[in-house]
Amino acid sequence: MVTGDDISSPTSRVVMYQRDSAGWHAGPTWAAHNALRGWSAKHREGDLHSPMGVFTLTDAGGLKANPDTKLPYNQSSLFTIGGKGFEGEPLAGSFDYVVAIDYNRKTGVSPLDNTRPQGDAAGGGIWFHVDHGGPTHGCVSLKAENMKQLLQALDPARHPVVAMGDASFLQH
Repeated sequence: MVTGDDISSPTSRVVMYQRDSAGWHAGPTWAAHNALRGWSAKHREGDLHSPMGVFTLTDAGGLKANPDTKLPYNQSSLFTIGGKGFEGEPLAGSFDYVVAIDYNRKTGVSPLDNTRPQGDAAGGGIWFHVDHGGPTHGCVSLKAENMKQLLQALDPARHPVVAMGDASFLQH
């Protein structure tokens, strides 16, 4: 679960829940960044908001080798990124590890696949990725060690999902 500090905040926290025969159990809590302008229930391409909702997590990849995830993992040099973020921070290494958030994307393919079933205007390319120290365009970013932990915990046989948005949205 990704909970934004508020509707317009670029900071959030991630709590990984797991379910067993006794019910749901909260796991680790990690600090995260989300989009520069916070959250939107009607995400659009380039709006600098992270989409709110519940989305499956089916595919992963990155510049670095598979850190022992059970998700299909695409290692590729195409995950290279340069430049600077909104606060002047370097973006290099941000895509060392990614998990595609299944918002307006074709599942079962590399996170690099840009197919957008709802059309380009709805945006896409929303991932969990390595934190670069500032807000994102729409993704959720975690420290590299937390990304590895997330990747290692995700198991397609358990049908992982992410619920994400501000606290008010997530209470409904």
